[in-house]
Amino acid sequence: MAHARTTLLDRIATREARIGIIGVGYVGLPLAVVFAEAGFRVTGFDLSADRAATINRGVSYIEDIPSSTLANLVNRGLIEATTDMRRLQEMDAISVCVPTPLSKTRDPDMSAVLQAADDITRALHPGQLIVLESTTYPGTTREIFQPRFQERGFTVGHEVFLTFSPERVDPGRTDWTTKNTPKVMGGITPECLQVGRALYESAIQRVVPVSSPEAAEMAKLLENTFRAVNIGLVNEVQLMCDRLGLNAWEVIEAAATKPFGFMKFTPGPGLGGHCIPIDPLYLSWKLKTLDYTARFIELASEINTSMPRYWVQKVADALNDQSKSIRGSRVLVLGVAYKKDVSDVRESPALDIIHLLREKGAVVSYHDPHVSSIRIDDERVYGEPDLLAALAHSDCVIVATDHSSYDWQQNRAHAPTTIDTRNALKA
Repeated sequence: MAHARTTLLDRIATREARIGIIGVGYVGLPLAVVFAEAGFRVTGFDLSADRAATINRGVSYIEDIPSSTLANLVNRGLIEATTDMRRLQEMDAISVCVPTPLSKTRDPDMSAVLQAADDITRALHPGQLIVLESTTYPGTTREIFQPRFQERGFTVGHEVFLTFSPERVDPGRTDWTTKNTPKVMGGITPECLQVGRALYESAIQRVVPVSSPEAAEMAKLLENTFRAVNIGLVNEVQLMCDRLGLNAWEVIEAAATKPFGFMKFTPGPGLGGHCIPIDPLYLSWKLKTLDYTARFIELASEINTSMPRYWVQKVADALNDQSKSIRGSRVLVLGVAYKKDVSDVRESPALDIIHLLREKGAVVSYHDPHVSSIRIDDERVYGEPDLLAALAHSDCVIVATDHSSYDWQQNRAHAPTTIDTRNALKA
């Protein structure tokens, strides 16, 4: 049905196409804003009624999106949000931006993607474009979405169009945003890719086409596996330098002066965020089904997940040097977000550090200017309101997140002992 494709392309070109985005979190809301700023009417779909109501009030819960920007688009009728998945049938194009975490057994948890696929399939009609953005293993788009559409009697590439275009959001960045970060895209058919490119090129500066959804899925996993493996390498360098009596940061800075053949990565308390600790394990899981062991991924994961325990031992050693036991000592964790200057605590190694310290009997508190409370061991824990008082009453401070707003020299002056996982003190 060339008519379905031509009609959809015309609606995209004239900005008449209605855009639906399933999942309006760190990925979906910025994407909604970019499409709305390009002149499209966008509807965000989310399971959270509170989140939908917040959007409809023009209030942003994403640090990268100012409420003033969102409110302007809401007031102009370009962005709305709903929990009613039946309204997907009103959409000309639907982008899926739902989370893909790991299960307790560290296997892919595809429940949100499967639910989105089912919701879309129930609302599917000729002339719709579906774009999966959630990071996942190679084959997901073709294996999960296409069969459902075909069971409804639609031929992908003729009546409906299906592509994969992985999100590349890095919360807190202002240089590379949803609008100017190149967007990789692969379609089930050339016609699918044509329609997908037409939509995304209307709002995003550059779309990078690849031959298939699988190529696009693999490209995203390669990006984050590259980071995970290299972070694993420098974390092991930290462990080796510790044994050798060397300063790992000094060694890395010296190596980074080489103008070619070296890319600087830095050690820390472990991996955090919604991508790097998780995405490589999606690839590893997929390859296990093909009787292949992704050795680099498994080793890097082993090293990175061991780092919180390493730093907790450093706290114990520092307290021991003061003739104090970790049990009963007051330990202050500075920063619980997974990286500096954001409020996102997903997969944050600081949470593992707090859990391990509490296991050993430490009295643990935290301070983070971006995070008012966290959940640890099924308990809601609130941050210390007075940083200087918390520093003064602690037996040891561990720097887990190097937020820019911290005065590190002042913190050092008020803290009795500091364990610095980020080299924030430049010791």
